[in-house]
Amino acid sequence: MSEPLAIDVFWSFRSPWSYLATPRLAAWQRDYELTVRFRPVYPIAVRTPEFFQTVHPQWFGYFMKDVHRVAEYLGLPFQWANPDPIVQERGPDGRPRTAPEQPYIQRLTRLGVFAEEAGAGIEFANEVAGIIWTTPGWNEGDHLAEAARRAGLDLAELDARAEAEADRLEQVIAANEADHEAAGHWGVPTCAFRGEPFFGQDRLDVLLWRLRQHGLQPRR
Repeated sequence: MSEPLAIDVFWSFRSPWSYLATPRLAAWQRDYELTVRFRPVYPIAVRTPEFFQTVHPQWFGYFMKDVHRVAEYLGLPFQWANPDPIVQERGPDGRPRTAPEQPYIQRLTRLGVFAEEAGAGIEFANEVAGIIWTTPGWNEGDHLAEAARRAGLDLAELDARAEAEADRLEQVIAANEADHEAAGHWGVPTCAFRGEPFFGQDRLDVLLWRLRQHGLQPRR
């Protein structure tokens, strides 16, 4: 009997590209005989904060034009997250610098680990990213609680457990980041399948082609 098909998805709650990929990844798990292993990592602003001091000056402008364009192409609503999941300050050169305290991204990433352990990782990511990148004040009121509920999870329970198990969750996140690097790429979203990395939402069609080569079948 052939090995069941599965992919690892290295993903960040601060990445709009991760958001734009996630509806398709969630649909794959629903529609195909495929396990999508959700592996949340901290964003590059945490993992490699010096990135923003060394990137080409034109990177910022192109990034913003491109992400809005791709969202329109995919037919997905999009606006820059408010508040940004990463707290940054502008330096004298106008470039962002990651603040020492990161309450939003730490909470979200730890919750993502719990969601995966509960068997609803990609579903939780899809629901939560869908409010982060469309809803101002996504962190207020019942937005997150309702997103968790739609994924079959209880936000209050997850938050309580996240506080109690903070050290273990950080170990899981660190392991995800190590496996992400070992998979062959540093960016998100990166999907890994049998030794091959597929970086970016624009490589999902190529990944689907590869999965079909390995016998991917619709769920019955």
